[in-house]
Amino acid sequence: MPALDGLKIVDFSRFLPGAYASWIAADMGADVVRIEHPRELAKAEAMFGRGDDPAQAARRRARPSYTRGKRSLKINPGSAAARPVLERLIAKADVLIEDYRPGVMAAMGYGAEAMRALNPRLIYLSVSFAGQTGPDAGRAGHDPLALAMAGALSRLNGLPVPSLPGLQVADVLTGAHATIAMLLALQGRERSGRGDHIDAAMTDASLPLLLVSMGRHDNLDELAPLGTWHPKGGVWLCQDGQYLCTTDMEPAYWRRFCVVIGREDLAARQHDLAAHPAMQAEIAAVMLTRPRDEWFALLSAADTQAMPVWSPAEALAHPHHRARGRVIEVPLAGQDAPLTQLSLPFGFAEMQPVPPRAAGAPGADNAAILAELGFDEAELAAAGAFSAEREAR
Repeated sequence: MPALDGLKIVDFSRFLPGAYASWIAADMGADVVRIEHPRELAKAEAMFGRGDDPAQAARRRARPSYTRGKRSLKINPGSAAARPVLERLIAKADVLIEDYRPGVMAAMGYGAEAMRALNPRLIYLSVSFAGQTGPDAGRAGHDPLALAMAGALSRLNGLPVPSLPGLQVADVLTGAHATIAMLLALQGRERSGRGDHIDAAMTDASLPLLLVSMGRHDNLDELAPLGTWHPKGGVWLCQDGQYLCTTDMEPAYWRRFCVVIGREDLAARQHDLAAHPAMQAEIAAVMLTRPRDEWFALLSAADTQAMPVWSPAEALAHPHHRARGRVIEVPLAGQDAPLTQLSLPFGFAEMQPVPPRAAGAPGADNAAILAELGFDEAELAAAGAFSAEREAR
């Protein structure tokens, strides 16, 4: 039986950091009801476009791995007609997840204090940019701003100038930490019988990126300037225009690397800081003498730490990821071509995730969910529960 079978989650989240926790839970058997506000759906269309092809729209909707396995309730939380529905749903839930700015959920009538009074066993997970408290608690922001506030776009990124990473580093970190906190709170509830309010912030989740540097320096202003190279590794352009990454930080690996590239004389100069710029240029020149795959074969045979810089498509097709089941094909109803998605990023000897189910259209599960709660969909529609235009003020 999946570990979270029987767990009920009401998910108000709209973006990856909050949706990550419910993705993990849904794959491990939880019944996740995704609350989809018509206003937020319209906002997403404005940001990313809608398109006119229904098949493409269905694929775009279901493509993110973190949307699968969740049921969709399209309803307007700000509508007075929606309140009895959502309160009944939350009263039966184990977890509520939300990622609005602090105060927004309370203004709609679903703040942590009120919902924990309604359901004292509820785990209320708030995911935000800068948290529920502190001078910047009301600030809005996405991934790069969290990294900037945590100091991770500064000297730590190793690039000549601070720049956007192009990856959702803070989003994934926040989602992972939020998931850990949710599971800890559930375990704590087993002992206390009471729920909790989790405050998960993107800025907080990004701070652990400083851990290694803090462990090596009392004063982080002493870190090497941006763009400074160290023989712990590098990304090298090869003869064929492809790139190879190396991480030969330990002395034994560094020596092997130097031997393979024909520069054994550099092995003893690993910590010669003054020589590093010249060493970097000399190694870069050597790496240009062979194609990437030839270097990869030579360095692998010598048991150094090297890896081609695969493209995202190459990574998804990599036999290692496929053999471990980390890349999966998920069928999409009414379409021949399945969706390529990621499995959960871990495995078990005994437990297994539930079979993957691609996300359907917004509100695809309205009828079933409302029937379970004892509500008439037609009456709620007439009262404006599903329309963004009739919000309670």
